[in-house]
Formats: sequence, structure tokens, C-alpha cells
Amino acid sequence: MLSLLLGALALTGAASAQDRTTESGEAAITDPSTECTAYAYAPVTAAKANFPEIWTPVTAIYPNDTAAYAKFTAMNASIPDISPKGTMAGDFSNFTPTYPATDPDCWWTYHQCTTPSAASGLSPDVASVPEPRTLGYGFDDGPNCSHNAFYDYLTENEQKATMFYIGSNVMDWPLEAQRAVADGHQICVHTWSHRYMTSFSNEGAFGELYYTMQAIKLVTGVTPTCWRPPFGDVDNRIRYIASQLGLETILWKYDSNDWKVGTDGITAQDVQQNYDNLIANVSGGLFDTQGAIMLTHELNNYTMQVAMDNYPALARAFDHIVPIAVAQNKTTPYVETNYTFQNFASYIANHTNATVVSDGSVSASAGASAVSGGSGSQSTGAIGKSAGVALRVPASLALGLVVLGAALCL
Repeated sequence: MLSLLLGALALTGAASAQDRTTESGEAAITDPSTECTAYAYAPVTAAKANFPEIWTPVTAIYPNDTAAYAKFTAMNASIPDISPKGTMAGDFSNFTPTYPATDPDCWWTYHQCTTPSAASGLSPDVASVPEPRTLGYGFDDGPNCSHNAFYDYLTENEQKATMFYIGSNVMDWPLEAQRAVADGHQICVHTWSHRYMTSFSNEGAFGELYYTMQAIKLVTGVTPTCWRPPFGDVDNRIRYIASQLGLETILWKYDSNDWKVGTDGITAQDVQQNYDNLIANVSGGLFDTQGAIMLTHELNNYTMQVAMDNYPALARAFDHIVPIAVAQNKTTPYVETNYTFQNFASYIANHTNATVVSDGSVSASAGASAVSGGSGSQSTGAIGKSAGVALRVPASLALGLVVLGAALCL
């Protein structure tokens, strides 16, 4: 027993000695509790005074931020004259009774409108991808502090995806955000505080997007050109503000509802059925002329695990699974032009969907990376909330962890 205790203490010491200063060091951590222990990284610590309070909804441009004021002032007079809707928590009960049934604001939450009128001058939202039998693969709400097992799985399968990052999460977990760029994923904006965007004032909505863009740039060295509204809540006023920041609005037509499990009567069985329905639609020819986007999340253990559980079936059903930018043939996904993606044809020439081998594990044949350039990241730092828990582990490892825990309690 003494030897077991000494071994446990040695493992504890090793965990505390983990490198929490570099992306590669952080990516090498395999213990979720260590991953989700807050850390400080000097460059972000130094820059935090220039950002809103983490997880606090942005109501105004940060004091003395002359660059932000100039950008907002330049667009403010042209922002559509549309009133804010409901509350930041998504209560629209005092608004919808008097909202016109014609949906003049192309408000997604009201009737899932994704195509603003021609008179608005706004581009349609991206709710599907143009390439047939292709899944535009992406995950909301990251970076999750415990995502290493999930990102390792994607890496093992040579699978890239589009990651919609919350600004506050980026500041809390900067090295995790850096991993997305290092692994060749696409990063898009998912607002600063993850509230219903149509509830914000013009200046507040601007700040939710602008400061998330700045946080991602600070941490990863790249500036996104895409965003997804939390809960899909967007109208022409918010679309316009996003467009003036160079952000394309990306939505979805299929919802896994993984984020709702345990609420609104949604069960894990419901989520699995949503995945199964999407897969059945591929076989039924629904995506023979254009591909799909499904709403899925990096939110917690369950959402990441169910994504991994369903990946083999998705890979068998769809001809191609690619980041949304690749499916759009966007080779420059960021403002910075030194970082490029392959176009769709080149990407699929070098990537083959995963297949399930006899032992139930997943293997994949894949060629060159779909990315060139680099993050250029020199900054990050963080304090923050822990949203992560352990992903499923082999039984032998789980038993070892139980024994280790018992030893530490002696």
C-alpha cells in the first residue's frame, strides 16, 4: 500500500509540473481536472484591462478604446432602425405578441429566417454548404477546458472542423484556443458572453462581437471572418453590425439538441435520434445537390462524447466532412492573408472520411494538412470557469483512477 501511495504522490507531482505556458504543453495534458485548473499566462493578463469583464454582457464600448469607438461611429448611422427584442436570457414574451407576422426583421428566433429581403442589402445567412453530400462540421461554445481528448480524437482521424469560440472562454482558456489553430481548425466568433444578441443595444451588440474578435486575435494571432449567434438569435440589425465587422453569419438547418439534454424534456435518446435522422437523410438523397450543417457543441463531456460516438456513422454516410470554410471554398478564412486553407477539391483529395475497423475503433486515411501558415500567436493568459469533465476512458484506466483516488484518501 505504501508503494501505491508513493506512486500516487508521484503522479500528483507530475500533474503539477505540467507545462501550462505553451499550446503544445497544454495539449499534452490528459487529466481533465488538471486541464480545467485555472492558469495565468502573462500576455493576456497584461491585456485584460483593455477588455470587458469576462462573462459579463457588453453594454458599451470599453472606456478609452478609441479604435472601437471609431469603428462603431463609422457604422452607427447606417444600422437598421430596429428595436432590441426581449431579454438577454431569451424571454420574448413581452415582444412577440406585437411583432408583425410578416417578420420584417428576418428574425431567426421568430420563424428561422435566413434570407433577408433584397431591400436590406444584406447577404443570406449560411445555413447549409454548397458541396453535395458534404457535412460542414463545427462545434459551438469552446474552447472547453477539458477538450484535449476530443481534439485528440479529431486529430487521430485527420478531421478538421469549424470552432465557434466564446470570447470569455478564449480569455479563460487561451492555450486551448491556440490548439484550434495549431490543429488546423477554423475559428469563428460566438460572442463575448453568449446571450441572445437581438436583446442588445447597437453598441452592446457591436462590443459582443468586436471584443471577441480582439480576444481571438490576441490569443491566436488570427482574426475571424465568421460568427454564429448564440441560440441562432439574429435579425437584420445584428446582421448589419456583424457584416460591418467583416463577419459572415453562419447558422444551421439541423439541430442535434445536444446542448439541451436534461432541459425542456430533451433526452440523450432524442439527441441520438437527431443524429440518426441526419444520417438517414443522406441515404435518402436529401443532400445530393447541397450539403448540411448541424448544430453541435464543445460544451461539455456529453456533447463531445456524443460527437465522437456518432463520427464513424457520419463519416460512412457523407462523402466528405470538412470545415465550413472549406465547403464554401474560402481559402482565406481570416483577415490575415498569410494563413490559408486548401479549397474543397484540394482538401478532399488529401482527406478520406474515417472508417470503422473490426475492433470498433476509428481509423482514417488522410494526406497533407489542409492548412498553411501559422497562428503567429505570442499571447494568452487566463483565469476562468471550469466547464469540463472527463470524457469516457478505457475501463482499465478508470479502475486505475479509482485506486489512485482511494490511495490519496489514506
